[in-house]
Amino acid sequence: MNAELLDQLTGSTEAHLQNCGDGVQLHKDVVAPWRALCSDAREDGIELAIASGFRSCERQRAIWQAKALGQRPLLDRDGQPLNIYELTPSQLLHAIMRWSAIPGASRHHWGTDIDIFDASAVDESYQLQLVPEEYAEGGPFARMNQWLDERIECGFAHGFYRPYSDDLGGVAPEPWHLSYRPVSEQYLLAFTPAVFRVWLSQQDWLLADIALEQSDSLYEKFIAV
Repeated sequence: MNAELLDQLTGSTEAHLQNCGDGVQLHKDVVAPWRALCSDAREDGIELAIASGFRSCERQRAIWQAKALGQRPLLDRDGQPLNIYELTPSQLLHAIMRWSAIPGASRHHWGTDIDIFDASAVDESYQLQLVPEEYAEGGPFARMNQWLDERIECGFAHGFYRPYSDDLGGVAPEPWHLSYRPVSEQYLLAFTPAVFRVWLSQQDWLLADIALEQSDSLYEKFIAV
């Protein structure tokens, strides 16, 4: 694998990105489809907005380290707080991966994946949480959620889909997470178990050694979606 592609896969470069406004960077081939989806939504009174687009490996590492050290909240499968000191290293690894990707293995590194909300459904003082309750019936983004479900099901979402729509025992369902399939599928094909294993062997963040020992099972459970 050439170094340029590896850097894109692992969030170590921004060369493949384009600014799409408000400081958000996306893969250059994702900007136009995203704007088309926003235009469609606007016609139906929905103002799609991005809470998180491209995320660098460095940023993902900071999130990971904070959770592994107990400096950021860590939740169980039901979204309830966990005490990291009651977990084995392997349990801690899996608990973090339920909600946060391994540094270098986040789909946000590719610039193809975004976390979204409906800006027209809340005012500027609203504190976005990115939790399922916000997107479920009765939540502020329920209408947007249903609108997206219908567009994706009918094939009118301009190539976007939800990689974490169902609970498969790995990553928690994320109704806010969209991926641009035409590009993200190519990155996923390139990010093979072997690439993942070699990447882990070169890392020194907390629990990287445990992740390396379990690389094949982690790949199947959390990455190959």
